Amino acid sequence: MSGILTLVFAVTCGGVVANLYYSQPLLASIAAEFQVSTTKAGLLVTITQIGYASGLAFLVPLGDALDRRRLTICLCTLTAVALLVAAWSPSYHLLCIALVIVGLSSCAVQVLVPFAASLAPDATRGRVVGTVMSGLLLGILLARTVSGFIAEFLGWRAVYVFAFCAMTVLIALLGKLLPSDPHRPHTPYLQLLRSTGRMALEDPVLRERSLYGALAFAAFSLLWTGLTFVLNAPPYSFSESRIGLFGLAGAAGAFSASGAGRLADSRRSRFATGLFGAAIIVSYGLIWLGGHSLAAMIAGVVILDIGVQGLHITNQGVIYRGKADARSRVTTVYLTSYFIGGALGSTLASASYAWGGWPAVSACGAAIGGLILLRWLPWWKFDGRMPPAS
Repeated sequence: MSGILTLVFAVTCGGVVANLYYSQPLLASIAAEFQVSTTKAGLLVTITQIGYASGLAFLVPLGDALDRRRLTICLCTLTAVALLVAAWSPSYHLLCIALVIVGLSSCAVQVLVPFAASLAPDATRGRVVGTVMSGLLLGILLARTVSGFIAEFLGWRAVYVFAFCAMTVLIALLGKLLPSDPHRPHTPYLQLLRSTGRMALEDPVLRERSLYGALAFAAFSLLWTGLTFVLNAPPYSFSESRIGLFGLAGAAGAFSASGAGRLADSRRSRFATGLFGAAIIVSYGLIWLGGHSLAAMIAGVVILDIGVQGLHITNQGVIYRGKADARSRVTTVYLTSYFIGGALGSTLASASYAWGGWPAVSACGAAIGGLILLRWLPWWKFDGRMPPAS
């Protein structure tokens, strides 16, 4: 796993996963064009994540049986077609269908992450995954910035035309540079699904890390879905491009990925879990103040993304130890939970903002962080020793 190949994986992951998040700064514009409520517009984020979770559950396990190079290119091609449909959708409902397919096929990212983990040696797997995830996280966060700027000058549909062109370039890049996948014994599809279910039921560490991931991503999606509504309204009244700039503030989370990977390699993952969980709670205190203070909002966004992304990398460093022949199925269990949490967070953002405004959104986020720490605290041994490293 050379440095150049690691970079290829990182760029590809970032470019593909960005498709899931282009819609977030566009919600107010889409709601206005199709004459739907902000709550209904917010569902576009939710259904994209539901599509992604479905891809994780039913397509990613194929990575343990099929050629991951070919599987990735096929999924990316489907994404490109769906993005083109989204760009020209004449109705809200057709846009919904297109974005579900975008979410479903963008699970190609989670074929690539365990592929990278399989190519890396044990001693540096956490760092390699951390670097690849840095690219993925930058794609998640900078998608909002790119989307906001394009929509400001060319309209929201142009964002999906841009995304289609970017995917076309990535497909060509993958065809040229992605390495061949080592041959593995063929496993029937239903057997893959059954074994994935057994992992979810029988592996307590995987279940625990899946819970942490679901809660963390719920906190993340809660902010980034609700943020569009609060920044579009007084006292801010920001345009799409200015809302998109908040992706740059959140990009700080990507720089925590490498450090979190090193903590996982050094078997200090339990310590890292508590640290990043506490960061989520602290961040939402600042985010609450951000309803009337731009500086507090920016600080809260930075700290939240460090907490969420750091915890995500820590989780992956733990679940990929061993299990060399089952990493795609491990990814399926973990990330299906992760994006179900994200879909619930997006739904909660729309509902809580409609009910109680920004304070209600902030209170929900702090409560989610509190649940992470409640699950983590019993593992502490209050005798001066570090907790277990699982």
